[in-house]
Amino acid sequence: MKILVMGSGGVGGYFGGRLAAAGHDVTFVARGAHLAAMQTDGLTLDSQLGNVTIKPAKAVAGPEAAERPDIIMFATKLGDTEAAAHSLAGVVGPETSIITFQNGVDGPEIIAAALPGVHVVPGVARIASHISRPGVIEHRSPFARIEFGEPDGSAHPRLEAFHAACKAAGIDAVLSKNIRRDIWLKFALLAPFSGLSSLTGSTAGPIRETPATRALMEAAVREVIAVGAASGVEISADDYPRVWKAIEGQPPAMTSSMAHDRKAGKPMEVNYLSGAVVRLGEKYGIPTPTHAFITQALAIDAPGRR
Repeated sequence: MKILVMGSGGVGGYFGGRLAAAGHDVTFVARGAHLAAMQTDGLTLDSQLGNVTIKPAKAVAGPEAAERPDIIMFATKLGDTEAAAHSLAGVVGPETSIITFQNGVDGPEIIAAALPGVHVVPGVARIASHISRPGVIEHRSPFARIEFGEPDGSAHPRLEAFHAACKAAGIDAVLSKNIRRDIWLKFALLAPFSGLSSLTGSTAGPIRETPATRALMEAAVREVIAVGAASGVEISADDYPRVWKAIEGQPPAMTSSMAHDRKAGKPMEVNYLSGAVVRLGEKYGIPTPTHAFITQALAIDAPGRR
């Protein structure tokens, strides 16, 4: 199976690396020092679930240098989505599926608008990983899971083949029958945690254990659930305990990729996370004061400081 990874950071680099290590033809699209390191020294996964180095790693600066793939694992930052999607125009065809493994809820719609008629499949990645140094993906959590599926829950042979490839590579992969719900349940955890960890500079443990920040987190989770239900997703207030259990289960030292980005002075995804909650809340008449506060408080650093 030919696989193209758009965005070879913590998500794309990790899962693409596992597939490459299992013998699949994986091409990584990367840039800068990370690209140079992958081309010279390969790609290393420094993971609790087992270390591996892919050398040589097929790494290119743009998709135009790659062969036409069967599957595109789309894992760029949300702010890069539209430009990255347009760059794929020359390598996608009727035999290609683009599976989104991004944060937030906007990615599939942005890609579909940029590439009309292309098979775009919503997906979600559950992993705490990042580029620790060029050519190295650090994964320090006990979980690494991807879920994907057709929005209507129907079967698709290409997705079934990709699912089988992931399972054979040792990846915890789920071919979902209700991917919109899966994405929103993750979003109900991700947007609050990304916002609070970036805002406080702290990790999961102290945020949960400090009454004031715990209250902010609880309020932020409830806002996402209310907005998701109002937008027609199969999600309800009964899902709050499920999401909070997942938050309680996060390792105390865990942080978010957005917090890493703020610390590094990189552009942040806050306008696609808490900002998206605010926009959709306004659309459906749901108050979102906590996410409005997070979005406003992080606005100075949102574009990046470099």
